[in-house]
Amino acid sequence: MNIGMIGPAAALGLAAVGSAFGTGVASQAAVGGWKKCFANNKPAPFMLVAFSGAPLTQTIYGFLLMLFISGSDKDPLMLMAAGIFGGMAMGFSAFFQGKVGARAADSLAETGKGTANYFMVLGIVETVALFVMVFLLLML
Repeated sequence: MNIGMIGPAAALGLAAVGSAFGTGVASQAAVGGWKKCFANNKPAPFMLVAFSGAPLTQTIYGFLLMLFISGSDKDPLMLMAAGIFGGMAMGFSAFFQGKVGARAADSLAETGKGTANYFMVLGIVETVALFVMVFLLLML
């Protein structure tokens, strides 16, 4: 068995799990936000979809890391560690981005204000995943 192949699977799998949890949390809040708007005869902002989908990008980062790990000839233990810890970091980033997106969806649905501010904060949380991906790609 080539333990180095655990790395690519972990990179994609753990990042995708985080994306699934993050989009699930944010999407529930978006639906709740729309419900509040409909119940109060207010326009329902379509922008809540963007908050729901924001955590999906970490799956792309996990995929890119997976490709680089798969093509690397580094030590198999290092490749496994890069995939596991990189995937976990990206997954947690996605999950917490979903939690931020949930709060943003609720706030925008209630007030109709702050869209740019919410996206800036979502970007800050996403930056963790970007840093992890870039730094690990440089290491590989």
